[in-house]
Amino acid sequence: MSLKQLTIRDIAAVLNAELSGEGAAIVSDVSHDSRQAREGTIFVAIKGSTMDGHRFIGDVMRRGAVGIISEYERPTDFAGTWLKVTAARESLAKAAAVINGDPSHELDLVGITGTNGKTTTTYLCFALAEAAGEMAAMLTTVEYRIGDNSEPAVRTTPEASDTNRFLRKAVDEGCKAGVMETSSQAIDLHRCDWLRFKVAVFTNLTREHIDYHLSMENYFDAKKKLFDGRLGVRPGSSVINIDDEWGQKLADELKTNGQSVLTFSLVKDADLTAENIEVSLVKGTSFLLKTPLGAKQITSPLVGKPHVYNMLAATGTALELGYDLDSIQKGLKECVGAPGRFERVPNKGGFAVVVDYAHSDDALLNTLKTARALTKGRIITVFGCGGDRDKTKRKPMGEVAGRNSDFVIITSDNPRTEDPLKIIDEVAAGLQGIETKYLVVPDRRDAIFQAVGRASENDVVLIAGKGHETYQMIGNEKFHFDDREVALEAIEKLGRD
Repeated sequence: MSLKQLTIRDIAAVLNAELSGEGAAIVSDVSHDSRQAREGTIFVAIKGSTMDGHRFIGDVMRRGAVGIISEYERPTDFAGTWLKVTAARESLAKAAAVINGDPSHELDLVGITGTNGKTTTTYLCFALAEAAGEMAAMLTTVEYRIGDNSEPAVRTTPEASDTNRFLRKAVDEGCKAGVMETSSQAIDLHRCDWLRFKVAVFTNLTREHIDYHLSMENYFDAKKKLFDGRLGVRPGSSVINIDDEWGQKLADELKTNGQSVLTFSLVKDADLTAENIEVSLVKGTSFLLKTPLGAKQITSPLVGKPHVYNMLAATGTALELGYDLDSIQKGLKECVGAPGRFERVPNKGGFAVVVDYAHSDDALLNTLKTARALTKGRIITVFGCGGDRDKTKRKPMGEVAGRNSDFVIITSDNPRTEDPLKIIDEVAAGLQGIETKYLVVPDRRDAIFQAVGRASENDVVLIAGKGHETYQMIGNEKFHFDDREVALEAIEKLGRD
């Protein structure tokens, strides 16, 4: 479609900004990233915790930027156009929506938040849209996809300017539906402001990102903004897991405020439930899906009870978007899920090797419970914790691994700028007093080889923490590293295939 041409004066009016300088120039784009600046761009200078966008004003003006948006007064030595605003990040989001013609209003857009399950639920929603005959787009931790075209993800939830640019492209290419992960940090940093979500989904809330949010209450409050209108636009309806205590709290609050809520549960009376759940490493998962529109027998290649929750979340979303049960049944049967989420590495050694993204104590517990229900042998767990990230989960993850595995190998994840051995010591503290034996093998490749070498028939080797990631961050350098590739190499070289 042809977008309405907007001037700087138009943008200033939308943002209620104080305009200094010429306001007639046409604005074609907005960005906070100086590298994206070109002719027609209006640049939002944001002072962050490690970088100050004001340092790049000269550079963006040389690149053809038509003006600057900032919380600061216009410098006396600046000759260009300046828009002073009260909140730069919120202004970036609003300007991005307006300049791109509010593309979220032209899509059945779904926002998915929660500690665990966001990525898989996003993939499921995308599959259900396609099964219903709609072209769809998705933004995930793994990839950004429009129909059949995909590119690797830069971050879980892109900056508002990138998201609106992506959604505009999705609409212009014929998409009717869009689905995106919405992380708590992205919500807190206003990356999702002014997006109109037709459906908002809450999967669960467990301890994660406490280093950023400082408390579970703050963490929950950040998630809640997706549902209660504080992002500027209230979602059309919400789909919520009420088996989670925070989900039940959220559903109760929204219903009290008269908002439309669809609930799902495996143990409570809810709008969507699953009965007669059967899980197999070979056959996947099957269950009887019960919905307000009736019941359907579901078979899925996804393995594990946590994925039943994800499928209920996706089903609730599909119902809110008007999809029929036959399309839902078909989509759930065909969707293989997200890479690195209880992903099995093929081998003929009589044991299973599973790679999973679990990187919190709750996610690791759920994954280990799934593995325990499926194995007749031992569980050998390989995992570590990332550096420069939430330290409060390290000891709990060690304890979860120790109490739910038969043997544990503690290794490095992405140590980043921290000492890997210090991280390992903090993880190992959680295994103290637990009878489960463990090894410390700092080199992740060596750790995976040792785990595969120890596996016997009917065992499960669980390699947790990195999932789909194809790199390892050591210091400030990124090295290629894929748990799936290394596990396959170990299987072949050790003669376990």
